[in-house]
Amino acid sequence: MSLLTGKNAIVTGGARGIGRSIVRQFIAEGANVAVFDVAFPDDFEAFAAEMRAGGQKLEAFAVDITDSAAADKACEEVQTGFGSIDILVNNAGIGLYGPVKDFAVADFDRVVAVNLRGVFLCCQEAMRMMVPARAGTIINISSVVGFKGYPNQAAYTATKHAVMGLTKTLAVEAQEHGIRTSAILPGGVDTAMVREARPDLDPSILLQPEDVAQTVLFLLSLSDRAAIDEIYIRRRTSTPF
Repeated sequence: MSLLTGKNAIVTGGARGIGRSIVRQFIAEGANVAVFDVAFPDDFEAFAAEMRAGGQKLEAFAVDITDSAAADKACEEVQTGFGSIDILVNNAGIGLYGPVKDFAVADFDRVVAVNLRGVFLCCQEAMRMMVPARAGTIINISSVVGFKGYPNQAAYTATKHAVMGLTKTLAVEAQEHGIRTSAILPGGVDTAMVREARPDLDPSILLQPEDVAQTVLFLLSLSDRAAIDEIYIRRRTSTPF
């Protein structure tokens, strides 16, 4: 039996990049997966067909997670179709960059809406479904900028710091209900977002999306006795500590 046989998962931002790697790992480990994304790339149907070939369910939901009604409806549809929500991975995020003095307020609001409000809404709905079951796992994908700061990344950094605060509070509230909550804070990953934010980084030294996906699986492999609050994954070539 695979690690996640019989488990049902939601992965936000699952159509590409880190999210797609998490979906692939989940399907390989026997889970049924609901992918939430605001839009799907042209190659997603071929990817989905490949994932379904093993017999697992993979359902795609075009949903704007910043819209509370839309997020709630999508989560309810997953619970109805799958029977439960056992795992939520909040991976969806955007990055808009520029110095604070020139940064458009509308751009700041957009980053906050996706990276923080969307995470909050999905956590809220997952908790409503997991609490009665007294079981479940919520994993929030934060970032190295959840505890560091880089030039031109004020909005992105602010939201990732906020995600860490949300995760810490949620972990305390969820504990009594048998729900584990963790955060993963990756350094530079070879995605379109990182290439835009850090064009100075050599792609050959970046983490790969599957490195993050494997860390998600590690958290899910823990025994019921164990919990990990947060994991920071850095590029091997970056400065330790």
